[in-house]
Amino acid sequence: MADVAAPPYRVIPIIPALKPGAMEGVKPFIAGDKINTAIGFPGELVADWHDKAIAKMGELLAKYRSLKVYMDACVHCGACADKCHYFIGTQDPKNMPVARQDLMRSVYRRYFTLPGKLFPKLVGARDLTREVLDEWYSYFHQCSECRRCSVFCPYGIDTAEVTMAAREILDAVGYGQKYSNEIIGKVHRIGNNLGLPGPALRDTLEGLEEDVKDATGIDVRFPIDVKGADVLLITPSADFFAEPHIDSLVGYAKVFHATGTSWTLSSMASEAGNFGMFIGNYEQLRSIALRIREVALELGVKRIVVGECGHAWRVAYSFWNTLTGVGDGAEAGDHFAQLLQKQLDHRYKQPTHICEFTWDAIERGLLRFDKSKNDRHIITFHDSCNVARGSRMGDFAGGQFEIPRNIIKAVANNFYEMSPETTREQTFCCGGGGGLLTDDLIDLRVKGALPRMEVLQQVVDEHGVNFMATICAICKAQFTKVLPIYGFDRRLVGGVHQLVSNAIILGDN
Repeated sequence: MADVAAPPYRVIPIIPALKPGAMEGVKPFIAGDKINTAIGFPGELVADWHDKAIAKMGELLAKYRSLKVYMDACVHCGACADKCHYFIGTQDPKNMPVARQDLMRSVYRRYFTLPGKLFPKLVGARDLTREVLDEWYSYFHQCSECRRCSVFCPYGIDTAEVTMAAREILDAVGYGQKYSNEIIGKVHRIGNNLGLPGPALRDTLEGLEEDVKDATGIDVRFPIDVKGADVLLITPSADFFAEPHIDSLVGYAKVFHATGTSWTLSSMASEAGNFGMFIGNYEQLRSIALRIREVALELGVKRIVVGECGHAWRVAYSFWNTLTGVGDGAEAGDHFAQLLQKQLDHRYKQPTHICEFTWDAIERGLLRFDKSKNDRHIITFHDSCNVARGSRMGDFAGGQFEIPRNIIKAVANNFYEMSPETTREQTFCCGGGGGLLTDDLIDLRVKGALPRMEVLQQVVDEHGVNFMATICAICKAQFTKVLPIYGFDRRLVGGVHQLVSNAIILGDN
């Protein structure tokens, strides 16, 4: 950390000067034998890695038509070049989305196109050498899969899908990332990303009940493993132990209490996050998601609500219906999917985001607030990339943008937007998403945060903003770490339901 410094703000936010090789060799720790084999990958780089990597690429190209389209469609127009936060912060040209894609595209051309097989140099085709594989490991772990570049691509090429494919190929040959693979193993063994055992989780929730009672005089419960509850809350495990995350968990509980909602958490599936998406492995993605289906059936809940976690909501909204049979428009699926479809109450969206739940309660007049309780906060809002570009909320286009803002305005008096070209669909990533929230990559994370820090500084200077709300656990964790490096107070970031918790009126008070 002593050597990590924030890059200077740009006077004019233009394409930065190129620094070729600036991030060459920067990479996260490699997963060891125990971590890899625990989740079904080779323990180390296999001897025949070349053939297996090419075979895996062929498998993915055949399985996902979109991947082949992305390999063939790019015309190198440059529309994406300056849209990546990592390129802006690092100035390494290989962090341009088109250049990062070409690390795979050049290998694709060599082995899967006729011109590449016959005239490789003429079409930019490369053999898959060990040096190229190392380059993949480095630069495909300098992408947070935020998909901002895809918004500006005239062909709609999804760089996130290319990154996911590259990481899946790397895992298939035993060259996986320690951070993500270790977390996936914890979910399989214990039920959450942090490896919190059930007794520790229960102690934490009991402590929160005492804290809320001391603060409000009201008995607000934080139930766990309650059969017959109406709502199963699936939330990021950070909500159980760390600030500012835990303040949002308190907000959820107060909303459920105030609306008279019967709800529960689960010790078996306490985690909303799903790192199977980050490594591009749909078997892991499905296996983790199935824990939620199993718990929902066991507890007999009628509704599944997802807490403030960006990629968790993307997985729930975009993948659960086909992976597990949970969700509106779900396929018929297997026997257990059919059972859950019959069990769930389809008068409500399945799944529901906690912001949808809270905003619906506000619109129906079920919640009361004292907005002055948030007057110490001058608030802005950071759109989390997986919510903004990979999901929706509500029953109208753009609900994922409007509903969190509507909640903030309902519970607070002082709200200001950041620059419009950096919010909503065009939001910049926090710099720590996509499986990169590890201190192995802290220099990359700090540099990747540059575009967001620049516009945050603008609203701080112009309006005195001192609170940036967001609905993503990774964003909260990332900003808590990098804000001080940019000269901000780490407490400047927090959750939307942290503000709800401050202002909500419980009981007759």
